[in-house]
Amino acid sequence: MSSAESQQEQLSQSDPSPSPNSCSSFELLDMDAGSLYEPVSPHWFYCKIIDSKETWIPFNSEDSQQLEEAYGSGKNCDGRVVPTDGGRYDVHLGERMRYAVYWDELASEVRRCTWFYKGDKDNKYVPYSESFSQVLEETYMLAVTLDEWKKKLESPNREIIILHNPKLMVHYQPVAGSDEWGSTPTEQGRPRTVKRGVENISVDIHCGEPLQIDHLVFVVHGIGPACDLRFRSIVQCVNDFRSVSLNLLQTHFKKAQENQQIGRVEFLPVNWHSPLHSTGVDVDLQRITLPSINRLRHFTNDTILDVFFYNSPTYCQTIVDTVASEMNRIYTLFLQRNPDFKGGVSIAGHSLGSLILFDILTNQKDSLGDMDNEKDAPNIVMDQGDTLTLEEDLKKLQLSEFFSVFEKEKVDKEALFDPVAYRIEPMVVPGVEFEPMLIPHHKGRKRMHLELREGLTRMSMDLKNNLLGSLRMAWKSFTRAPYPALQASETTEETEAECESSPEKLSDVNTEETSVAVKEEVPPINVGMLNGGQRIDYVLQEKPIESFNEYLFALQSHLCYWESEDTVLLVLKEIYQTQGIFLDQPLQ
Repeated sequence: MSSAESQQEQLSQSDPSPSPNSCSSFELLDMDAGSLYEPVSPHWFYCKIIDSKETWIPFNSEDSQQLEEAYGSGKNCDGRVVPTDGGRYDVHLGERMRYAVYWDELASEVRRCTWFYKGDKDNKYVPYSESFSQVLEETYMLAVTLDEWKKKLESPNREIIILHNPKLMVHYQPVAGSDEWGSTPTEQGRPRTVKRGVENISVDIHCGEPLQIDHLVFVVHGIGPACDLRFRSIVQCVNDFRSVSLNLLQTHFKKAQENQQIGRVEFLPVNWHSPLHSTGVDVDLQRITLPSINRLRHFTNDTILDVFFYNSPTYCQTIVDTVASEMNRIYTLFLQRNPDFKGGVSIAGHSLGSLILFDILTNQKDSLGDMDNEKDAPNIVMDQGDTLTLEEDLKKLQLSEFFSVFEKEKVDKEALFDPVAYRIEPMVVPGVEFEPMLIPHHKGRKRMHLELREGLTRMSMDLKNNLLGSLRMAWKSFTRAPYPALQASETTEETEAECESSPEKLSDVNTEETSVAVKEEVPPINVGMLNGGQRIDYVLQEKPIESFNEYLFALQSHLCYWESEDTVLLVLKEIYQTQGIFLDQPLQ
């Protein structure tokens, strides 16, 4: 029996009244003192290294509950594996470690957390170790049941923790006080707040992800190991993309979720940069790289050279083989972990990744008809020896009638199939001029500054038209011979006569206004069989600050998709409408 249990047993035979010198913030009434103590509710966290420092992140509520149930099941935790984060990570309970399933990532420490203290560099709380948290909990239980506070403890790191009362508990960093017998920890320094239970600290804990997966999307990155201006990896950026999609499903597909018609879309990253640069090419590059402006040259070797690698027959084949094999590997593993998955698979590429995917798709040996008849998705292959001609590619896409146009304009495959930051629709329908589709704002309508700009443009046209009409009338009255008394009826009749005699004047006034109205009512555009006959080219609405200088924000616009709610909503809308699921409210 532990000391806490023995003292609690002795307590049941003693007087439960509080000590007159108690520092407790609450008052004991006619009740058993032991009944005031309630065991702390644990929550599971994992540790990530962010910006070279440890950050403890809570599991979502469902994952934490599953981990706690596995922990408290009474079975041996060694060898026990609990899937978390939608199945993308596995927690080895005995090791207290979290491992990524589909990609390479450093394992993260996992901890069952009950007691926390505030960190020194920020306001985030740091959990104590499980063993010391148990010591704190036992001390807290004794303080509550005995109503004896001002308990002082020393952690294994020689930190001092003082429990003044349930509302005031502090933590002191060890400050060495030297004397002839050595150093001892003191209570000097700035105290830090100590909290018991995750409900008493400020931290966002998500509810969890739907178990049902409706669709799988592979996301292939572009040049370099970093995918945005914060130099984050493809894994981190896709995590953001997935998180945005989960939020949008709750807000824009709420009815379908409530009716259990949909679950979620899984986005998985495909990394080809690391395998390419692990072939020894970096060693060769380092040997020929000049030592001057080292950081810039290192950045160039890591990013821009990927474009040249893809133009090289040797490394191009390595890149496409890596992407194809990675998608096959991940898909096989995904089916093993999700045997009931019946959804479709899509592939998405960013920057150079879109060109890689385009080349892979146009060089598939399997026909579309064969794909539909197979139960399991066929392997993705890339064989540059069997490259199809432009005419054959157009035939596969059911666009054979446009081959003569491309041939006349001397447009070959090298000039045609490069979808990176270029439009596709003008090549599919070369005889029609039309703008790309503006992606609606996720909250509906257009961004305020765009509506304001269009409104001001429309207003200026109206003012201009009215002003021109007024100036014409004023000029007529100015050049007309003066009459001392002009009847109103005569004026009206004369004006009407002028309008009838010169209808082109009214036409001039309303021409621009009419053109604007016609421009707003654009008829549906047929873009062939690509994308089921629906539009292909979409552009994001610019943000207000981006309208000041498009060159300044050019790089940012190329890297802003990962957290763009408009982009994610477009993807979700396109995926779910093939299943007959539509937005709760159509966006304008």
